[in-house]
Amino acid sequence: MIKFQNILFVLCCMLLTISVQAAGQRTDIHADANDVQPLLPGMKAPAFDVLTVAGEPVRFNPDQMTKPLVLSFFRGGWCPYCNLHLAELRKAESELEAMGFDIWFISIDQPEQLYTSLDQPDIGYEILSDSKLDATRSFGLAFRVTDETVEKYLQWDIDLEAASGETHHVLPAPSTFIIAADGVIRFQYTNPDYAVRLHPDVLLAAARAYDDEVNDRLRRQYRKNKEAKESSGN
Repeated sequence: MIKFQNILFVLCCMLLTISVQAAGQRTDIHADANDVQPLLPGMKAPAFDVLTVAGEPVRFNPDQMTKPLVLSFFRGGWCPYCNLHLAELRKAESELEAMGFDIWFISIDQPEQLYTSLDQPDIGYEILSDSKLDATRSFGLAFRVTDETVEKYLQWDIDLEAASGETHHVLPAPSTFIIAADGVIRFQYTNPDYAVRLHPDVLLAAARAYDDEVNDRLRRQYRKNKEAKESSGN
């Protein structure tokens, strides 16, 4: 059964500005999900390359954004927790789009596995393949599954190599980021326990807070321009 992180706890974390440097390289592939070092709010999002379900290349460039982005990493379509979480996040999809957000979901699955392995092929948001780990490593989320776990998954008919098309046995710690239109991360949630996921209400609260901030800044700029125009007599 999927579990959701305590909403009050996460909302409190949203209010913190974190400016610490974690030891080691964020692009490392860690030995355990508990060791991942996700990028934090206030940091610039990195550029990365992924593939569409058709195998077409997509490059994310934080310096060329025209709208904010919700970016969520999930383990794969073979993961029942991921499928449940994707279904839950669909409840937030329409409001996020109304606020102007793009929505991307990234998996280690190779392109041909992206939709065939998911329970909900009619989803409206973008699902992308990161089987080469460019995005997963760039955001500090990569960890290597133990050989014992790989064998256990095979007993459950879960073949990580068939899903990714690779032999790296790497997964992302499930994570969600809100990246502002200026390329800066404004919200981040990562939990190494794959059964504990971000509640859609928390994601919406973070998105609304960002949207309110942008609208308030636009209103202030409008008033400033209006006052300048009036003072000049035009």
